[in-house]
Amino acid sequence: MKKYFITGLVILLPLTLTILIVAFVVNFLTKPFMGLVIKILANTKIQQIQTHILSSDQIIKYGSQILILIGLVLFTIVLGLFARWFMFKGLIKLSDKILHKIPLVNKVYKTTQEIVKTLFITDKNSFKQVVMVPFPREGLYSLGLVSRKSPDTCIEAVKKELISVFVPTTPNPTTGFLLLFKKEDLIYLDMKTEDAIKYIVSCGVIVPPKKGEDKLESQLENK
Repeated sequence: MKKYFITGLVILLPLTLTILIVAFVVNFLTKPFMGLVIKILANTKIQQIQTHILSSDQIIKYGSQILILIGLVLFTIVLGLFARWFMFKGLIKLSDKILHKIPLVNKVYKTTQEIVKTLFITDKNSFKQVVMVPFPREGLYSLGLVSRKSPDTCIEAVKKELISVFVPTTPNPTTGFLLLFKKEDLIYLDMKTEDAIKYIVSCGVIVPPKKGEDKLESQLENK
């Protein structure tokens, strides 16, 4: 009975977490537009549709979310196309200057802009290197992801080279600690970032394969 329960748990937990994460993202993206779209759909024939599983209100709600997601995807694609036009780039630069001069708004905008540029444009090596770090105390180790070199102010304060390391928490790797370590305290690992994240999310159950094992498994699967 215990084996069957554990097997069912292994199957159910990833599916449940996936559904919860997807539902959170969908609700986060669609919530600002739900009121308007629901009002529009409520005045159509969709309101008369209902099934044994879903009521008319649920159909309108889920239909609104689907329409909003489609609209957001299309808007993002169109925005990307326009962004390649020279004149539109000029408008972007102008709006960028305006946002940088608005009090309070400029703080949030600058911070968000720098984070996005760092992650997706300027520094391709961020979070690519997995390391072991002495955390939460000497003698214990945690997995971390090297973000980049620490700020010069921090380095000058201790007169030693420091490396910024993000240490994710278990089982939610989207939260964690930003820690500054001396370069000699880091133990660099030959491990993929995705393998490290799997290990953290699974609370140590999914152990990263040894070097060469993942290639061997993929070769066996292709045969």
